[in-house]
Amino acid sequence: MKPPESILRRLMQSLAIVSAIGMFLMLVFIWVEYQISVLHIFDLTQLRQSAHELLEHVVLPMILLSIPMAFAGRWAIRRGVRPLTEAAEHINAASDQPRGVRVDTSTLPIETVPFADAVNHLLDRVDHAAAMHEAFAADIAHELRTPLTLLSLQLNTLDDPKAAAMRADINAMRRLIDQLMLLAQIDAQDAASIPPRIVDLVDVARDVAAQMAPAALADDKRIELCGAQSGTIWGRREAVAAALRNLVENALRVTPSGKAVVIYADAAAELAVRDTGPGLTQARYDMLSKRLRRCDHASRDGAGLGLSIVSRIMASHGGRVAADADIRELRLIFHKK
Repeated sequence: MKPPESILRRLMQSLAIVSAIGMFLMLVFIWVEYQISVLHIFDLTQLRQSAHELLEHVVLPMILLSIPMAFAGRWAIRRGVRPLTEAAEHINAASDQPRGVRVDTSTLPIETVPFADAVNHLLDRVDHAAAMHEAFAADIAHELRTPLTLLSLQLNTLDDPKAAAMRADINAMRRLIDQLMLLAQIDAQDAASIPPRIVDLVDVARDVAAQMAPAALADDKRIELCGAQSGTIWGRREAVAAALRNLVENALRVTPSGKAVVIYADAAAELAVRDTGPGLTQARYDMLSKRLRRCDHASRDGAGLGLSIVSRIMASHGGRVAADADIRELRLIFHKK
């Protein structure tokens, strides 16, 4: 495979060729101007003297001048292509954004604007296709909720032993639909550029602990909240609560009976969840947070979307998830305002 060519190298080569041709033509003009020709000089000594003067006063200064001119030309070329480098850095810096990234053509050279416009048109089509897929997934999830609810109500009227297993399967499908709708809502909010609001992380932690406590007690487990130093962030409260709730659900799943899941609000712009399970390393978490990846202990009511939802929510808030297997902790680290 042929390696990609460098614009800087091609421009430098072209500049060197143009400079060489210019120097050659200048020498020819000087030669003609002073009528230094072998046809008019018959004395070998005079011919050598003329050649020496030409070399000393014309060729040598040109060579010395070409060195700083080469550096100046390289600087000028780099300066000319700098807007392209800056545009690439801008796109790379926005790589976490799901959509809406465009090349700013206001600072680009005129010659590169058509190329940038073509890239922007391509990004428009990609964003439109992504929006269509998300809307389709949201519509399907919404339409499935009603028949599942009706089916669940009908199963509640049956006394057959198999009805309980069927209700569990329906609850699993409902959980999957809820996760799909949550993902669609997060992407839709990012696409609509909904302005963030001040979110009190301690209040979110209290609400999630209160919501999850009944389910934990039913399984002979408990949820504890430690600390009140998380403070506030700019974000979307519902999404932050969903991220924390997913971590708590996963923690409850791996926690033995009689043990506790602890929510820590012990650092500014951070929330953490600790359990007594096997723990996750950062590499393991990064792998499992990809969609449709499932843990060995994952329950049937999920589809490998829980950790993916958490990572997606944190990315939309400019934050990240830190995993520490030694203390069995997953920590949500938000961008400080």
